[in-house]
Amino acid sequence: MGFGDLKSASGLKVLNDFLSDRSYIEGFVPSQADVAVFEVLSAPPPADLCHALRWYNHIKSYQSQKNSLPGVKRPLGQYGPVGVADATSGSAPAASKDDDDDDIDLFGSDEEEDTEATKLKEQRLAEYAAKKAKKPALIAKSSLLLDVKPWDDETDMAKLEECVRSIEMDGLVWGQSKLVPVGYGIKKLQISCVVEDDKVGTDILEEKITAFEDFVQSMDVAAFNKI
Repeated sequence: MGFGDLKSASGLKVLNDFLSDRSYIEGFVPSQADVAVFEVLSAPPPADLCHALRWYNHIKSYQSQKNSLPGVKRPLGQYGPVGVADATSGSAPAASKDDDDDDIDLFGSDEEEDTEATKLKEQRLAEYAAKKAKKPALIAKSSLLLDVKPWDDETDMAKLEECVRSIEMDGLVWGQSKLVPVGYGIKKLQISCVVEDDKVGTDILEEKITAFEDFVQSMDVAAFNKI
């Protein structure tokens, strides 16, 4: 498993193809798997790799709370499509300053306790406590799956989706979408998004989406999950 060399165009292409039908590297919520891959990328993927760029911008919004994301970070070679080997140079980056919490030994070692060792342990405990005190509060987020229904089978669904994605709000990130048949040749747009609970509610989303009354008949929340 792997993505090839993620610091090359070919590796980014593998990542883009892998994310064409996925929102995350693993599972259905952001995790340490996304953090592991994100930290290898030195810059956003180019615009023509739309799936990789969409994923990159979404995971970037979690950087202030990446240590709290679920899962355990593993080597890059344990993620990605089967049959592609990891060839990324330096793919096991040193722990960043924000990741140092897991490395602090609160109980010391079994080695002989001398004055210097005691001082070092006390210093680490003080740094650990200070770092914990400075950590930002966790931002409550939710993952939504919306059903947007057109008026009839003659509605331009591409234009309808363009209108929906044109809605930009602080705390709103659009995800994947697809057209789902509902009968009589009519298809509805099913689109996912992640919202910050304190900034974006379903009521305001419905108000903004149904405002495109030339295309949209109604909007329903098909799924709602706390992240």
